[in-house]
Amino acid sequence: MFGVMVREYKHIFYYVSAMKYVDGEIFSPDGFTKGYLGFDKNNIIVEVGKGKAPEKPVATGLIVPTFVNAHTHIGDSFIKKKKIDLPKTVEELVAPPNGLKHQLLRETAEDEILEGMEESIHLMAEGGTSHFCDFRENGFRGIQQLKHALKGKNIFPVILSRPNLLEYDAEEINLLLENSDGIGLSSISDWDYSNVQKVADNVHQKDKIFAFHGSEVVRENIDQILDLQPDFLVHMTKATESDLARVKEQNIPVVVCPRSNAFYGLTPNVRLLKKVGIDIMLGTDNAMLTSPDILSELWYVKNHFREFSHEELLSMITYTPRKALNLDCGILGPNLPAHFIVLGKKSLKPLYTAACHSDG
Repeated sequence: MFGVMVREYKHIFYYVSAMKYVDGEIFSPDGFTKGYLGFDKNNIIVEVGKGKAPEKPVATGLIVPTFVNAHTHIGDSFIKKKKIDLPKTVEELVAPPNGLKHQLLRETAEDEILEGMEESIHLMAEGGTSHFCDFRENGFRGIQQLKHALKGKNIFPVILSRPNLLEYDAEEINLLLENSDGIGLSSISDWDYSNVQKVADNVHQKDKIFAFHGSEVVRENIDQILDLQPDFLVHMTKATESDLARVKEQNIPVVVCPRSNAFYGLTPNVRLLKKVGIDIMLGTDNAMLTSPDILSELWYVKNHFREFSHEELLSMITYTPRKALNLDCGILGPNLPAHFIVLGKKSLKPLYTAACHSDG
């Protein structure tokens, strides 16, 4: 459903009935420009101008594109309802194949898994996220589960699947690639490296996305990481400055998930990433640990790493992931759907949303 939503953490919806305007500062890949957008009852942008809106705006603030959550695992959303005392190490909780998460995914009924996924999808869409990149566990079945959970929802996935076992099977990989946007693996330390190489080669031959978690708990061999030619990396919390400098040389962006890292007592490398000049994206990681609300991730970075400007922070959840995930970046122009959010200039809290949202 297309609509306009005012969201101060209350569920209040207002639907477009005539031309409406927002003004303030419009965010583009080049930064902020003072101006306004006018959109009609069909939620299509029909006017883009400089300065103040010609009529009283429905909101004034920072006008930004809808959000992209660059790294999720929403398949484990159901676990947060189980009230389990979760282990606080990556190996015990999420490492395949015997981490607690994977045990529960194998043992839990399909309906329960789907219900958790649908709740996370609804929360993301309601909060202004239009796209999310999910690392799909459980092979082909995991892809089917996500696609089922997305039926009727106005939010768009980038599905990075993974094989059921930590080994290369050409038939399985080809099936996964036929039904997803690419492959998203766990740490290369979980695999025999020759098998990872075969997976990477297969993905690149199909011109799909290849990504994986890197140097999350321990520093991993940067030569091995880069030889796989990933489209992006996740975490890199234990990477050294020289490691990251080489990542930068290859123009590989990195997703950081600071709230998830904090659960394990880890600290993301965001200051070093900024110093080296790597493009940073934000993700919410495992839904059993943190809500998939990407603005909460942004606020966490804003409050804990104060050297980032608003432009840098907002790029992490808008234009940078759109570029990395091959999504359209020309989204705030005339004759395009009004998929934008107006944020408070200082608070970065949502004042007004004109976007697709989930009907739940």
